[in-house]
Amino acid sequence: MVDLHTHTLLSDGELLPSELVRRAEAKGYEMIAMTDHVDSSNIDFILPRIIKVCKILNKYWKIRSVPGAEITHAPLEEIGPLVKFARKAGAKIVIVHGETVSEPVIPGTNQIAIESGCDILAHPGLITKKDMKLARLKGVYLELTTRKNHSSTNRRLFKMAKAVGAKLILNNDAHNGDDFVTLPQAKRILKGIGANEAEIRRIFSNSAWLGAKA
Repeated sequence: MVDLHTHTLLSDGELLPSELVRRAEAKGYEMIAMTDHVDSSNIDFILPRIIKVCKILNKYWKIRSVPGAEITHAPLEEIGPLVKFARKAGAKIVIVHGETVSEPVIPGTNQIAIESGCDILAHPGLITKKDMKLARLKGVYLELTTRKNHSSTNRRLFKMAKAVGAKLILNNDAHNGDDFVTLPQAKRILKGIGANEAEIRRIFSNSAWLGAKA
């Protein structure tokens, strides 16, 4: 299993990076990306620390740790520059916090994030069909999530993505060890929103491919 959206205590998570990775490994994960919340205030502080710990953990553990960042609630004008900064600073997975039903994200964030070329648009429950088509053209992955509240729009996202051919992945948006679902739980979640076996395999393979590319 692969999870490309997690948080440590360097932002609003509860665990040290090492413990978060170990708990993911115990749940059967082969790879996780640590993508703490960033904006212009902290990206230069957090990323070097995540990169450092990923190098250490990858030296000793079988599970692969990938350094990343989630650009969160940033002004629209800052999203593009922050995506570029994150990549230049060494982030292998760049996420933008999408327009969700459970937080007051600035309208227009989804479009700007996609145009900026992020890797993943996180839990974009309020995405329009126009922006979803743009994501397909730009190769941006749209996130189905197991996280409470954000997950309420998974069915809508899946149905729309299926209609336009946009790429989907499943992440936990984990903030602690209990947030990591097992493989059977993940399959049940996807079946619950209408995905068949072939579509479930495709969603999992999307995550694996993006992780391997990182």
